[in-house]
Amino acid sequence: MPIKPLNILHTSDWHLGRRLYGRMRYDEFAAFLGWLETTISEQHVDVLIVAGDIFDTMTPSNRAQALYYEFLGRVSRSCCQHIVIVAGNHDSPTFLDAPSHVLKFLNVHVIGTACEDLNDEVLVLDDTDGTPHCIIAAVPYLRDRDVRSSSAGESMDSKDANVIKGIRAHYDDVASIAKSKQAQLIKSHQRHIPIIATGHLFAAGGTTTEDDGVRELYVGSLGKISADMFDEGFDYVALGHLHVPQRVGGRETIRYSGSPIAMGFGEARQQKQVLLIQFGAVENVFNDKKPTSNNTANTAARTIASNVPQIPNTVATIEKSVEKAAKKVANQENGFMDDLFGFDEPSANDNKDEVAKVAVIESASASQDEHNQLLPIDVAPTNKMLYRNDSNQMQVTSLSIPKFQRLAQVSGDLQSIQQAINSTTQSLDDTESVWLEVIYTGDELVSELREHIQAMVDGLPCEVLKIKNTRTYNKVLNQQQTSETLQDLDEEEVFERCLLLNKVADEQKNALREAYQQIIYNLRHEDTQAE
Repeated sequence: MPIKPLNILHTSDWHLGRRLYGRMRYDEFAAFLGWLETTISEQHVDVLIVAGDIFDTMTPSNRAQALYYEFLGRVSRSCCQHIVIVAGNHDSPTFLDAPSHVLKFLNVHVIGTACEDLNDEVLVLDDTDGTPHCIIAAVPYLRDRDVRSSSAGESMDSKDANVIKGIRAHYDDVASIAKSKQAQLIKSHQRHIPIIATGHLFAAGGTTTEDDGVRELYVGSLGKISADMFDEGFDYVALGHLHVPQRVGGRETIRYSGSPIAMGFGEARQQKQVLLIQFGAVENVFNDKKPTSNNTANTAARTIASNVPQIPNTVATIEKSVEKAAKKVANQENGFMDDLFGFDEPSANDNKDEVAKVAVIESASASQDEHNQLLPIDVAPTNKMLYRNDSNQMQVTSLSIPKFQRLAQVSGDLQSIQQAINSTTQSLDDTESVWLEVIYTGDELVSELREHIQAMVDGLPCEVLKIKNTRTYNKVLNQQQTSETLQDLDEEEVFERCLLLNKVADEQKNALREAYQQIIYNLRHEDTQAE
């Protein structure tokens, strides 16, 4: 059946208000939202979807709230006809829901809490002519209490099964309602009405990075779902929670958009993206640009505002892209793929100095490097078509996000660190600076390591936010060094130190860990904005 042209932009995990080692990042968030607003206009976006974790905490700062509401106000006056926002595990459901009735007048649809009447999660969005454009199954993050009833003495395996069962039942019921509405609309309008589902969850086998701040959603890492949980009637599933852009179970139409800026140094070399999903008679063109990174929001905004011509994608280019993607799928050990990170290997004729810039730091895990295919620091990313299906008139395109603040993670002995810092700073533009995380892994015990590192960066356009000394960490428990701080540990590592220092018997540790995880879960998921 024919499909009316429709452009949907999928983004998630903004984490407005998030800090990096105590450093405020509001300029980066403002620059991203400015870029997103411009992109919505350039790509003629009809519907914007934000799949959870709008804020980094349940009690966002006034400045983070101002960024959020000002953005909604500006976009509501643009070509974008609807904005759909669902809560993530970092968000306060009641905080997001509180202004939802007012925001509806701006065509901003907010679902913070799982609805008692699931009909309220199924939104039929009209176009400017008042005819149905699409159906959104707006499912927020489903908290433990939303999907299962607890019982005394319940085992971990039983909890896991009940969580997954509850999530599946919720999506099945929502899909049933959405398909029923779709059938009625198709009958009356004689054309296909796409169904787009949202979700904020952890798909089994998903890729994460070490310091991305992605929290476990359920006690004991429960509730990891598979692609077959989503009804085949969903034309597209827009997911949030994981910060690495990836697809689920080899399904081109079930995707994580990833976070828009690097949430930790482990994401420093990822190419961030938003996803443009187009339905209808889509031409083989999309607005393209080669974003540049800048160290100030004002410079970034000027770059974003520049006029960029449309670049056609020929049929041959599309076929080559599809063929290349198919080969990557065949080589994947699991059902996930980082579409933007599959860059060609440099040829033997490439300049050796340029190739050297690609490897600023060797990852601790070779297998992770192979999976992520990290972006060379000196390569300007471009937009990329990820999927096209002419039979149902749909295509998915990744739109690359500029880097508004460079991050780099360097490690090794002192000589390797010096070389990596020099290589990183040499690749910067005149207007750029870089924030560094330095990890010392040398065999020698270096006194005054911070002073050595500071001497390396004097006069360079970089700032060291964090220095980690693995030799110090390995000796802390023996009280040979005392430079480690609580900032270096997360709550689980602190608990493990307590178990060790208090000489807790091994047979008691698992029960204590489970009880502690339950306490942490309750603290993280307590909605402090609720009555």
